[in-house]
Order: sequence, then C-alpha cells, then structure tokens
Amino acid sequence: MDNSVVSLMLDSFWKILKPGLQMTIPLTLLSFAFALVIATVTALVQEAKIPVLRQLARFYIWVIRGTPLLVQLFVVFYGLPSLGILIEPFPAAVLVFSINEGAYSAETIRAAIESVPRGQLEAGECVGMSWLQTMWRIILPQALRTAFPTLFNSLISMVKDTSLAANITVTEMFMQTQRIVARTYEPLVLYIEVGIIYLLMCTILTKVQAWGEKKLNARGYQRSAA
Repeated sequence: MDNSVVSLMLDSFWKILKPGLQMTIPLTLLSFAFALVIATVTALVQEAKIPVLRQLARFYIWVIRGTPLLVQLFVVFYGLPSLGILIEPFPAAVLVFSINEGAYSAETIRAAIESVPRGQLEAGECVGMSWLQTMWRIILPQALRTAFPTLFNSLISMVKDTSLAANITVTEMFMQTQRIVARTYEPLVLYIEVGIIYLLMCTILTKVQAWGEKKLNARGYQRSAA
C-alpha cells in the first residue's frame, strides 16, 4: 500500500472516529431508548384490545414500516419547515429514528408478549393485580427477555442507519468522511475506512449482545431449577 494512503488513513482515523463518539453513538443510544418506550406502549395498546387505540397503533406501524427511513427524515427536516415547524438536525434525527425503530420494535415486543403463557395474566388478575400491573410486573419482564436478541440486533442496525442522518446535515461519521473525501479526493480509501469503523462498533455490540444473552439464559436456568 502506498505510504501516502497509509498516512491519509492514519491522519483521518481520529477525525472520523471523533464524530462517531460525539454524535453517532449518542444519536443511536438516545433514539433506541425512546424507540423502546414507543414500542412498549404501542405493543401494550395492541394487547389491551381497545378498538380505537389498537387501530391507531396498527396505522402507525403500517405507515412507518411502509415508508423509507430516508423519506421520513426528509419529511421532518425539510418538509415540516413549510408548516412553520423548524427542528434542529440532531433532534430531528433522534425523533425520526425513534419513531421508525419504535414501529419495528413494537411488533417484536408484541410477539414476545404473546409468547408468554396466558395463564400468567390470569394468575396476576386472580391475586388482585390490575391488567396494567400484571403486564408491567409479570408479563413484560419475561417478554423483554425473549425479545432481547431481536431488539439488540435492531440496535446494531441502527448504528449503521445513523449514516443516513448525514442527509439532514447531522455531522456524524459518514458526513465527516464525505468532507474529508471532498478535500483529499480519495473516496475508495476513506469510505472503506469509515466502513471498518462501523464494523468495529457493530462487532463490539455483537460481543455485548452475546454476553447479555448468556447472562439472561443463566438467570432463566436458575429460575427454572428453583
């Protein structure tokens, strides 16, 4: 490999990684945290069997899952200002990623809730718990344990999806790479480099996921043995 290429990669590595630590990771974590709240509420609304709310939840999921994430970003950041609604790039990205991921994770959590034996819901009601208390204390903890692998996969996917935020001027890793490319005219090397950085981040998360699954499985085994 040419020395100038190696020098460019070494010089640009921190310049690309820094916005990853300052922007990409916070964007991912904030968005996913809000998405989990949205997903849990949406899943519970569907399980509550309240017709109007259930239809609203299904409509939300249908619209969000049926439209591209990039289009949603453009609608919020470039479209809403025509209605007098101005949102800064980072909050706009958090809003869109949260709403988008919330729709997908809602189906994951709903399926996990449905996998919990219905007798446990009846048992909670028999001891005087309300439906919401039973869901919160008995059903959801088991459902989230079941949904953990799928939800964590969604988190890993979101790390990569944050690169789309560059389209609404969020200065994350991909946009920083584009700026360096515009200055150095070395697209192949730099785009491979940012790809490697994304790969490293996702690899670390994959290791965390494996550790988390191992801990959850061990806890589940201990409870079943008891």
